[in-house]
Amino acid sequence: MNLSELSKIMFLDIETVPQKGRFDELADDLAHLWEEKFNVIQKRMPEKYTTETTANEAFESSAGIYAEFGKIVCISVGFIHFKGLEMHFRTKSFAGDDEAKLLLDFGTMLSKFCTTKDHTLCGHNIKEFDIPYICRRMLINGIDLPLLLQIAGKKPWEISFIDTLELWKFGDYKNYTSLKLLTAVFGVPTPKDDIDGSQVAKVYYHEKNLNRISLYCQKDVLATAQVYLKMQGIQSIKPEHIEFL
Repeated sequence: MNLSELSKIMFLDIETVPQKGRFDELADDLAHLWEEKFNVIQKRMPEKYTTETTANEAFESSAGIYAEFGKIVCISVGFIHFKGLEMHFRTKSFAGDDEAKLLLDFGTMLSKFCTTKDHTLCGHNIKEFDIPYICRRMLINGIDLPLLLQIAGKKPWEISFIDTLELWKFGDYKNYTSLKLLTAVFGVPTPKDDIDGSQVAKVYYHEKNLNRISLYCQKDVLATAQVYLKMQGIQSIKPEHIEFL
């Protein structure tokens, strides 16, 4: 791999929460639709939800992963750049309570970054979660999709996004491998040293600590970049060359 190509990759991760802190704060129509949605989820995932679990109980822990019932509170991005022969990494976050502004700011940066067809995005499970979620929430907020995200109707081989989960599967689509597990097997420092995804809604609604969520998200972005480099047989980025903005 040509190392100069690394600078054309934007590493990406998002954090999402339910649209409301409690189920009873939802508008009546959305509350009813969540109950319908949860009934389907419950039947499909009996190992996670017992027959006694109610839609109300599952809302805080589960609604945030569905774009129709959740919202994005943080998008973190990271970039590799070189100073001489040394590889450096910088990461920053778009975070806030105003999802529309967050998405507009991210979209503006994405349009400025993607100056050629070789520029692309990389993330863990990005094709199944992060990118579809961002696109859906942009449309819900009335925001035009940046050119790079205009992928509706495209064939899988026409989409250039790099997904570390997909790379690790090597064509085996039976199992899901978490980023946390990949960091462990590759000897990459874990990003899960404070909170994990299941705790983001609590940190957002109860602690009101966006900074903590942003740092967690940036660590995920860094971990994804380090795992991707390992998969390419490239040395890891040195800790002293990592910058959190």
